[in-house]
Amino acid sequence: MNRRDEQVRAIIAHEAGDWFVAHRTGTLDGAEQRAFDAWVMASPIHVEEYLGVALIAGQLSEAAVDPEMPLEAILERARQADATGVSTLGTIAPSKWAIAVRPRTAVRWQLAAAAASLTVLVSALLWWGADRSVSEHYATRHGELRIWRLADNSVLRLNTDSAVTVRYSRAERILELDHGQAFFEVTHEANRRFVVVAGHATVTAVGTAFDVYRRGASTVVTVLQGQVAVSAARVAPGATADVARWMLRVSAGEVLRVAGDALPAPPAPAPVERSTAWLHRQILVEREPLAAVVAEFNRYGVLPIELEAPALRTLLISGVFTVDDTDTFIAFLRTLDGVSVEVTPTRIRVLLRPTATRAAPAPARK
Repeated sequence: MNRRDEQVRAIIAHEAGDWFVAHRTGTLDGAEQRAFDAWVMASPIHVEEYLGVALIAGQLSEAAVDPEMPLEAILERARQADATGVSTLGTIAPSKWAIAVRPRTAVRWQLAAAAASLTVLVSALLWWGADRSVSEHYATRHGELRIWRLADNSVLRLNTDSAVTVRYSRAERILELDHGQAFFEVTHEANRRFVVVAGHATVTAVGTAFDVYRRGASTVVTVLQGQVAVSAARVAPGATADVARWMLRVSAGEVLRVAGDALPAPPAPAPVERSTAWLHRQILVEREPLAAVVAEFNRYGVLPIELEAPALRTLLISGVFTVDDTDTFIAFLRTLDGVSVEVTPTRIRVLLRPTATRAAPAPARK
């Protein structure tokens, strides 16, 4: 186990301790209990760490016979149990639990919490032993940016108008970017791949950080740390062997663009700061067409910005703008030669000012 794995284990162990204390004191409400169920079902590592905390606390007397018992041995015991074992765990006699003498109400709460947590744990063991999968869904609204720590301790950041569906199994973690843009900081697990599916691209990563932007029929993959393998996710019938089987490795500081079923060009150096400026709620541009910059602003703003003249679309601009500060962007546009801006209750119109013309000479008198 490397240092990073040890750090991840330490984080999971800390979370397991928090959950164990909450169960022992009987302070979990319905929503928190469901959150615990999702946490423990997300990974067999979570089950192992929770059992480890319980062993240290002397709460699981049967398992405590062998403190070094691995997950496989515990799972085998669960499999050998009666088919009704999971449903009858709540009837465990109080004598089986090492509980100090306390008021009767506190003891009842403690027993109920312990029985509930043990039921979930055995259910999780059976779940993972059968190689089932569990899914979660994450989404952001227009203008919203959010961050989550996933059940495997990877980090997911979603840009505006984005959605990801996460599915866990014993063999892999599959994340489907339904639409929008996501940044992934992946926690390495030796026995479970981390796979992102976005449009026509499949991205496989191990202990890395990368950005995936699904825009229409194209997908842009930008790697900040480590390396990912990108391959075709969906192939049209009749595609050539090259298109059907391509796989490219993208390293830190590189970007790969996948458009439809076409064979992509090799990875290129990435403008990493620009690609990930959204993580800081910024738009960073350097000699970019105004049309592209306006399109970025429209991903966040309440009022749409509209360019009223074709010549404005190709106007090159540079700058750093905040996605929440449309007023400053409007003020910047008004400093450009020949550009005017009109703000209405429903939209923001960007226009070309008419050029001054000389007055026609007065007709000569006869």
